[in-house]
Amino acid sequence: MSTTFDFDVCIVGGAGHVGFPLAVAFASRGLRVAIHDINDAAVASISDGVAPFLEPGVEGPLAEALASGALIARNDLSLVSCAEVVIVVVGTPVDQYLSPDPEAVPRAVGDLLGQLRAGQLLVLRSTVFPGVTRRVEQLLAGRSGVDLAFCPERIAEGRAMTELFELPQIVSARTPGAVKRAGDLFRRLTDRIVELEPEEAELAKLFTNSWRYIKFAAANQYFMMANDLGLDFARIRDAMTQDYPRAADLPGPGLAAGPCLFKDTMQLASVTGGSFPLGHSAMLVNEGLPDYIVKRIEASHDLSTMTVAILGMAFKAESDDRRSSLSYRLKRVLRFRAGRVLTSDPFVRDDPELLPLDEVLAAADLVVIGAPHEAYRDLPIACEVVDVWNLRGEGSLT
Repeated sequence: MSTTFDFDVCIVGGAGHVGFPLAVAFASRGLRVAIHDINDAAVASISDGVAPFLEPGVEGPLAEALASGALIARNDLSLVSCAEVVIVVVGTPVDQYLSPDPEAVPRAVGDLLGQLRAGQLLVLRSTVFPGVTRRVEQLLAGRSGVDLAFCPERIAEGRAMTELFELPQIVSARTPGAVKRAGDLFRRLTDRIVELEPEEAELAKLFTNSWRYIKFAAANQYFMMANDLGLDFARIRDAMTQDYPRAADLPGPGLAAGPCLFKDTMQLASVTGGSFPLGHSAMLVNEGLPDYIVKRIEASHDLSTMTVAILGMAFKAESDDRRSSLSYRLKRVLRFRAGRVLTSDPFVRDDPELLPLDEVLAAADLVVIGAPHEAYRDLPIACEVVDVWNLRGEGSLT
């Protein structure tokens, strides 16, 4: 890439779950990469060669990139002006009224304007509210020589160092020159590039996440229906999907959560003026599953006298990420009804209420599998287990 810049790429917000593996991936393909992030603890961890969160396969390439000088991490906004490509990874938050903040990414770009200069390519990597790319174009209108592209991330947490190189990359921009520059950048990772218009790319990302969320809701609704009839949905689903391709994509039931699926479904609801009944219905089903589980337990147990243990507080299996985890909603509901609620997780490190597994199991009258970590599959548990996921192969009947 250009020799007039100190770095090929600067990733703003590059110490997070999207930006960090992307930075390491680009560095592993020979690019000079700078991470700018205001999270000083995460920046220090990366600089010491330690991933700030669990992401399998990242620490080896990280060590190599740091040793070769291909990657640096700092809380230093001036790095933005030193890179030919600036990639912005900033979330679009949803408030307590389920309304997204469409100005979050434009505000972040506004903070960078003083550092941008001619010859740069600015890439929005965040999931954005439809129309945000055009809004950023307006911010850049007086900055001649700065190209803009929207290239949404597509990875699943825990698979970044595989999927960044295997999945097609969506590239969008308003001008052919910007499309080419963005395509050339992501061809460093994969030779499969899919070109769209910016508005198409914005919706493609939101549609992808809402589609997954709706599928999880369908599985959870089917689980509740079967369960209320005294039938084990795990057995029914196994029969439906066995060598039958038209049902192969039916997921199992479980706590459908995390920082993206619910939020992006609500973004689509907002952009349509609230006219997304399928998305709202999915939200009611998925967000209501913890309440349903507790109601079913209460039907056959006196919870007020019991100690209930929740195993797994991350939002998904084999993850340390507890953002938007429904295990915490389950915990809140149980605390109102049970005598005592204890929690444990082998990966989560930022929850002071978590207890060692053996201590939790020794005290528990009933165990609920919150996140289906592999460690729980064959774990000896003396008391009754509520396992909506059917992780332990004993059925999902609650």
